Amino acid sequence: MRRRQVLGALGAVGTAPLAHLPLAPAFAEAARDEHLTIADVEIEELVGSRQTEGIARQWQVQPLHVYPEHALGPYPEDPRVPREIHEHRALYVKIRTDAGAFGLYGAIDPEAAIVVLRQLKGFLIGKDPLAIETLWDKLYRLNRHSRAGHYMMALSAVDNALWDLAGRHFGVPVFRLLGGPTRSSAEAYASCLGDPVEAESVAKRCVELKGQGFSHQKWFFAHGPGDGTGGLLANVELVKTLRQSLGDDYEIMFDAFNGWDLGYASRWAKLAEPYRPLWIEEPFPSEKLDSFVELRHGTSIPVATGEHFYGRWEVNRFLRRDALDVVQADPEWCGGVSELVKICALASANDVHVVPHGHNIHAALHVVLSQSPMTCPLVEYLVHFKPEKAHFEKQPHVPVDGHIALPTRPGFGIELDESKIERRGPFRA
Repeated sequence: MRRRQVLGALGAVGTAPLAHLPLAPAFAEAARDEHLTIADVEIEELVGSRQTEGIARQWQVQPLHVYPEHALGPYPEDPRVPREIHEHRALYVKIRTDAGAFGLYGAIDPEAAIVVLRQLKGFLIGKDPLAIETLWDKLYRLNRHSRAGHYMMALSAVDNALWDLAGRHFGVPVFRLLGGPTRSSAEAYASCLGDPVEAESVAKRCVELKGQGFSHQKWFFAHGPGDGTGGLLANVELVKTLRQSLGDDYEIMFDAFNGWDLGYASRWAKLAEPYRPLWIEEPFPSEKLDSFVELRHGTSIPVATGEHFYGRWEVNRFLRRDALDVVQADPEWCGGVSELVKICALASANDVHVVPHGHNIHAALHVVLSQSPMTCPLVEYLVHFKPEKAHFEKQPHVPVDGHIALPTRPGFGIELDESKIERRGPFRA
């Protein structure tokens, strides 16, 4: 199998000594007292206020934009957008045990929350919360529609909450339960969804992010086949602007969010190749496997996809066809930590990388830190959306010099900031 290694372009992996994190004293005691049962599964809705950034967020190309009546037209960049206070809501899943221990994960999507409450909760009550692999397998077998979509998103939410519960129970971060850390920090790339794509704004913003310590940036296209040749050339101009602004030794990636077709992607790739993008992400929907195969074998630009993969089986189909260079499975959609670890094993056996997608970062970060940097070299940090997603959390993960430090708190370390919560209550599915 022909494989192009993205890691070679990523640079040397940090060799700083790993943080000294001894197992908590409670670990041995907890290991002797594992007779827990799940007493309740809750979805809590948090409501508060959040100030907007004061920028007019650029949209990204979407499949529906091929219809003129759904295309959004020229992007009106406006530097005078006011900073306003808006109501902000978030959903967290909490799994409680009969002994008082609990696991917490979020923020999760409402579609997943509905399935958790209506289909998974009743099955989970009374089960052993530390039997995570067994519970995953049983939940997957529980429903004929478990292969994808909202059911798999719900299974992911439960799985991640169970990993958090186990970490809290044993007094260690989740990456410890996955085999321990492989590095002292995770390198994060700046994911620039929402940033304007006009040349002047791009040139200024990308240098700003470079100055913050990010060595990789991913930008999102605003144009697709419905915008004709002019849109295609604008997409190439974005690549050119970034390369000229950041220099030849900086890594740039691009996301088309399923909005292109094979002909359009091939034309773009031919024009963009001289600027050496690190990858082109999701040029097509995941069901168009043949298009991924043809594009990957028709360009030197690495091909990435997978945030809409649901489980190892879908990943395996792409690997068997030699269809991609980077797997971007999202642990909040693909089956949780349990499934992402299996996907990493598949990827490692096929010499491709896993760079998890994620509006959240908790599960992805702990899995990345537990895997070889040859398999998981980076973690995604959405510079505009991650702070929004973690609004109600006390100590959200924030990159410093482009890296996120090894977590130290048990489980995923999620602690809610009561000062930001104005109302809370059970989510009504």
